[in-house]
Amino acid sequence: MADWSFWLVAAGATVILELFSGTFYLLMIAIGLTSGALAALLGFGMATQTLLAAVVGVAATVLLRRSRFGKLENRTEAARDPNVNMDIGQTVHVPAWQDGAARVMYRGALWDVELETGAAAGSGAAPGQYTIREVRGSRLIVAA
Repeated sequence: MADWSFWLVAAGATVILELFSGTFYLLMIAIGLTSGALAALLGFGMATQTLLAAVVGVAATVLLRRSRFGKLENRTEAARDPNVNMDIGQTVHVPAWQDGAARVMYRGALWDVELETGAAAGSGAAPGQYTIREVRGSRLIVAA
């Protein structure tokens, strides 16, 4: 087998592993391995092929890490993320409050409801419509 075919087999195996891991990092390494195959096709020696594969793989990984797909700090908690929990942003009617808590019928079941931490207990504890901001187990955290 030619050198380029070994590089492509390694890149293919890395892509298959990436499909099982669910991250893009192994895909970036596969891009590096593919560049090693291209170097082999162009007739470079094994040392140059390996160096090029390593440099391209590391550079692709660094670029991924700096992109929006590699940043972890932009992610929100699942309890507050409307893309994860369909209840976030929905409204509920609270008939009466008792010490900052209430029970309401929502989606055919009784739920415990409490005011969001930043909501003032005096002004926010009036009966009425409230928006769900977070779901903690069977407790809805709401704000006016």
